[in-house]
Amino acid sequence: MPEFKIVHDRPNCIGCGACAAVSPDFWEMSPTDGKSDLKGSVHKKEGDQTVEEELKIQDPQYKPNKEAADSCPVNVIHLFDSTGKKII
Repeated sequence: MPEFKIVHDRPNCIGCGACAAVSPDFWEMSPTDGKSDLKGSVHKKEGDQTVEEELKIQDPQYKPNKEAADSCPVNVIHLFDSTGKKII
Protein backbone atom coordinates (compact mmCIF):
# COMPACT_ATOMS: atom_id res chain seq x y z
CA MET A 1 0.00 0.00 0.00
CA PRO A 2 1.36 3.46 -0.84
CA GLU A 3 2.42 5.57 2.09
CA PHE A 4 1.91 9.30 2.33
CA LYS A 5 3.14 11.95 4.73
CA ILE A 6 1.17 14.87 6.12
CA VAL A 7 3.10 17.93 7.26
CA HIS A 8 1.25 20.64 9.18
CA ASP A 9 2.86 24.09 9.35
CA ARG A 10 1.26 24.78 12.71
CA PRO A 11 2.67 28.28 13.46
CA ASN A 12 0.92 29.65 10.37
CA CYS A 13 -2.42 28.00 11.16
CA ILE A 14 -5.18 30.59 11.68
CA GLY A 15 -7.47 28.23 13.61
CA CYS A 16 -10.41 28.37 11.20
CA GLY A 17 -11.36 24.75 11.98
CA ALA A 18 -12.03 23.66 8.39
CA CYS A 19 -9.68 20.66 8.65
CA ALA A 20 -11.33 19.43 11.85
CA ALA A 21 -14.77 19.88 10.30
CA VAL A 22 -14.03 17.79 7.19
CA SER A 23 -11.68 15.23 8.77
CA PRO A 24 -12.36 14.93 12.53
CA ASP A 25 -10.70 11.50 12.72
CA PHE A 26 -7.35 13.18 12.03
CA TRP A 27 -7.75 16.83 13.00
CA GLU A 28 -8.90 18.61 16.17
CA MET A 29 -8.80 22.13 17.52
CA SER A 30 -6.46 22.83 20.41
CA PRO A 31 -8.18 24.15 23.53
CA THR A 32 -4.90 25.88 24.43
CA ASP A 33 -4.39 28.18 21.46
CA GLY A 34 -7.28 27.49 19.08
CA LYS A 35 -5.06 26.17 16.28
CA SER A 36 -5.54 22.78 14.66
CA ASP A 37 -3.67 19.69 15.79
CA LEU A 38 -2.91 16.62 13.69
CA LYS A 39 -3.89 13.68 15.89
CA GLY A 40 -1.12 11.14 16.53
CA SER A 41 1.53 13.23 14.83
CA VAL A 42 5.19 13.69 15.65
CA HIS A 43 5.89 17.25 16.78
CA LYS A 44 9.01 18.99 15.56
CA LYS A 45 9.93 21.79 17.94
CA GLU A 46 12.13 24.84 18.06
CA GLY A 47 12.59 25.70 21.69
CA ASP A 48 9.21 25.12 23.32
CA GLN A 49 7.14 25.88 20.20
CA THR A 50 5.85 23.20 17.80
CA VAL A 51 6.87 24.32 14.32
CA GLU A 52 5.64 21.31 12.42
CA GLU A 53 3.50 18.23 12.92
CA GLU A 54 4.14 15.15 10.80
CA LEU A 55 2.18 11.94 10.33
CA LYS A 56 2.64 9.00 7.96
CA ILE A 57 -0.59 7.58 6.58
CA GLN A 58 -1.66 4.79 4.27
CA ASP A 59 -3.77 5.01 1.12
CA PRO A 60 -7.21 4.67 2.81
CA GLN A 61 -6.37 7.68 5.00
CA TYR A 62 -5.34 9.83 2.06
CA LYS A 63 -8.77 11.07 0.93
CA PRO A 64 -9.94 12.64 4.23
CA ASN A 65 -6.58 14.34 4.68
CA LYS A 66 -6.55 15.60 1.09
CA GLU A 67 -9.98 17.10 1.80
CA ALA A 68 -8.57 18.72 4.96
CA ALA A 69 -5.65 20.15 2.99
CA ASP A 70 -7.95 21.41 0.24
CA SER A 71 -10.21 23.10 2.80
CA CYS A 72 -7.37 25.03 4.49
CA PRO A 73 -7.61 28.70 3.48
CA VAL A 74 -3.95 29.40 4.34
CA ASN A 75 -2.47 26.21 2.85
CA VAL A 76 -0.61 24.99 5.92
CA ILE A 77 -1.45 21.29 5.40
CA HIS A 78 0.90 19.58 2.97
CA LEU A 79 0.74 16.05 1.57
CA PHE A 80 3.72 14.16 0.15
CA ASP A 81 3.80 10.83 -1.66
CA SER A 82 6.13 7.95 -0.79
CA THR A 83 8.93 9.41 -2.94
CA GLY A 84 8.78 12.75 -1.11
CA LYS A 85 7.04 14.54 -3.97
CA LYS A 86 4.71 17.28 -2.74
CA ILE A 87 1.08 16.69 -3.75
CA ILE A 88 -0.40 19.75 -2.06
